[in-house]
Amino acid sequence: MNENEKQSAIEILNKIMELELAGVVRYTHYSLMVFGYGRIPIVSWLKSNGDESLAHAHKAGEFVTMLGGHPSLKIGPLLETHQHDIGDILRESLEQERSTLEAYYELLALTEGKAVALEEYAREMILLEELHLDEVNKMLRKPGEIHPFNE
Repeated sequence: MNENEKQSAIEILNKIMELELAGVVRYTHYSLMVFGYGRIPIVSWLKSNGDESLAHAHKAGEFVTMLGGHPSLKIGPLLETHQHDIGDILRESLEQERSTLEAYYELLALTEGKAVALEEYAREMILLEELHLDEVNKMLRKPGEIHPFNE
C-alpha cells in the first residue's frame, strides 16, 4: 500500500471504530429499555452485541495504530427515536449494522490484493456482520415466514 492508501485505510478504520463504539452505546441503551416477559434473554442478547461491538472497535483501533495512525475519540451517529418496542429496536439495529458493514466493504475494496492482514480482517468482519444482519433479519420475521424481512 502506498502512503495515500495507508492514510485512507486509517480513515476507514477510524470510521469503523466510531460506528462500533456507537453500537456499544446503542446496545447498552436498548438493553435498559426492554420490558416484558421476554426481557431476560433479549437483554442478554443486546448486552452481548454491545460487548462484541466494543471488541470490534478495539480491533479496528489496533489496526489504526499498526499503520501509524491515531485512533479516533469520536463516536458514530446516535439517534434516539424514543421507540422501544422490540421490533423498533431490531430495525434500528439493522440500520446500525448495515452502515458498519458498508465501512468494512470500503476497507476491503481499498486493501484487496495490497495488504493481506487488512484484507483478511475486512473479510472476517464482513462475514461476522452479515451473519449478525441475518440473525436480526430472522428475528424480525413472523413465525413461519421464510422470506427475508425488508424495510
